[in-house]
Amino acid sequence: MNQTVWHHLKLCAQGDPRDTIEDAAIAVDNGKIAWLGAASALPAQFAQWPREDLGGAWVTPGLVDCHTHLVYGGQRADEFAQRLAGVSYEEIARNGGGIVSTVRATRAASEAELYAQSAARLEPLLAEGVTAVEIKSGYGLELAAERKMLRVARQLGERYPVTVRTTFLGAHALPPEFAGRADDYIDEVCERMLPALADEGLVDAVDVFCERIGFSIAQSERVFEAAARRNLPVKMHAEQLSNSGGAALAARYGALSSDHLEFLDEAGVVAMKAASSVAVLLPGAYYFIRETQLPPLELLRRYEVPIAISTDSNPGTSPTTSLLLMMNMATTLFRMTVPEVLQGVTQHAARALGDAERHGTLAEGRPADFAVWDVQSLAELAYWIGRPLCARVVRGGKTVFERRLNTI
Repeated sequence: MNQTVWHHLKLCAQGDPRDTIEDAAIAVDNGKIAWLGAASALPAQFAQWPREDLGGAWVTPGLVDCHTHLVYGGQRADEFAQRLAGVSYEEIARNGGGIVSTVRATRAASEAELYAQSAARLEPLLAEGVTAVEIKSGYGLELAAERKMLRVARQLGERYPVTVRTTFLGAHALPPEFAGRADDYIDEVCERMLPALADEGLVDAVDVFCERIGFSIAQSERVFEAAARRNLPVKMHAEQLSNSGGAALAARYGALSSDHLEFLDEAGVVAMKAASSVAVLLPGAYYFIRETQLPPLELLRRYEVPIAISTDSNPGTSPTTSLLLMMNMATTLFRMTVPEVLQGVTQHAARALGDAERHGTLAEGRPADFAVWDVQSLAELAYWIGRPLCARVVRGGKTVFERRLNTI
């Protein structure tokens, strides 16, 4: 029997810093929380269990990164440098750069090479207290390469102490071999790629990039219909560069989330509220592409649409592996509050992941997955930039990461 009482801790069980217990304890029995609450109220049945003293540290649910593109080949730093030197994105694309370069590198990489590159991007997230992550495909754009990406994502979840949820994003961009034939490519996505990958158990959800440089409303709906035939939940890259009505379409299909949303209007917000969809905001992409259109925070607040924050970790528009930095950017760029961003990487992010029953909050009967923080105030999680704050990560009641301080 693996039984432990974690004590001498400050507890934020719901990811809301307005609802905390200053002197708390958590009783863990075989990986699940048997009890949690004020230490003074610890039931007698747990009194003799072995104890783990956390020294007064703050404890939150393990963080959730609910929108990433962690698995891909190569990088695009040289293109970034070219853009800084004044070369246009269009010129870079004409010379074989942009997303086509990532597709080329992803297709060329072996599964082992792709795993090694992706693991290097996952590890910094885990060191920041992340215990669940979504990983999308979408840089293969052909069956074999999309399969390879999703297989690597599954392997990361098997070999690292993190829950990985896979999302098929075959409708991410038009591959070069389908230039000028977007409808034919959607046929390929819906009739060949998705059925094959779903039958292989590689798909937890389906996404589509609905945008003027991506796919139309009609094409996006075809992808959603194909997902519905497989009983797979959907989500959408929506309203990032223009208001196409994608969020409202996604809401009609009960989407887990619509993501980006800089150009979302009130009708889209109303639709999302009715569908209980989560608004996933991605400040890293907003920052990196120098966007100036802010997502409609006041509308989302007014209609009480849950807001999640994520890294959007990808090679082209958000090459970040820090969810804590995204919390800071959400407060500084979007003017979100500390309670909003902390809930945005815990309970609301877990809803967007489609895994709110396991992740995002700490409660009796749930897995004992939590992060221990070397901070005096939870506001520090959104305050510091670049400072390591996570002292320990506990998953299933066992320490899977611990940051040890160097001493002289």
